[in-house]
Amino acid sequence: MTSKPAAGVVAPRRNTRSLQKGQQTRATILDAALGLASHMGLEGLSIGALADVTKMSKSGVFAHFGSREELQIAVVREYHAKFEEEVFFSALREPRGLPRLRALFERWVQRTSVEVDSGCIYISGAVEFDDRPGPVRDALVGMVRDWHAAIRKAILLAQDSGHLVPQADPDQILFEMHGLILSLHHDARFLRSPGALGRAGVGLERILDSFATPAGRQTDAEQRQRQTPAGNGRGASGSSAGNSSGSRSGSSTSTSTSTSSSEPDRSPVVPNRKRG
Repeated sequence: MTSKPAAGVVAPRRNTRSLQKGQQTRATILDAALGLASHMGLEGLSIGALADVTKMSKSGVFAHFGSREELQIAVVREYHAKFEEEVFFSALREPRGLPRLRALFERWVQRTSVEVDSGCIYISGAVEFDDRPGPVRDALVGMVRDWHAAIRKAILLAQDSGHLVPQADPDQILFEMHGLILSLHHDARFLRSPGALGRAGVGLERILDSFATPAGRQTDAEQRQRQTPAGNGRGASGSSAGNSSGSRSGSSTSTSTSTSSSEPDRSPVVPNRKRG
């Protein structure tokens, strides 16, 4: 004897469609919130402002986030996911060592230069929440520390590959690289200094000149030569000033021999982080 299908067997399909629609609506709200926060800061976010931008009711927006604080934390996480995709994961295509460390910095510079008009949530969030303990500050600190951990590990990998001298202090290199980014953001966004981008590139070359080994310089120069078509300039942090410094680094190592593998390392740099 066969039994009839239960009356509610199609409910999971309807529930799936409803879930997908809910996720799409949430993504739309979050995208609008990210745009607002980039221009107005995390403190500029409100359920009412998002309702106006998305043409939704306040109750509809509230249903997806529950509170302003939850909305701010969701925006921080979304920003970090986009930052990872544009800066971190794309740099993993480069071979470990100096080429990857340079790629991380140059993509970081490129991201910062794009944000001159909109603003960086990491930087603006630090100003807004530096002395305000709570979940939003904790989320910001956690994301920035994750990124610093990625840079620091790339520095350590460069040392393991023989591209940076063993006595180099990874925390000092990280500090100086981060300092260049903060200076770039300040001078380009606040002072509107036209030379800020080039100075960031020159700053990186000076760091590498201080700590790179001959083998590291040669590998870095060879990788950049493969990536740069004839007649074109350098990458994201390049400028005429940056080119002269970069050529100086490369030319001083023509007799050195590289000891690192050119195969990209696909393993994540940030520990215990999921992509996206």
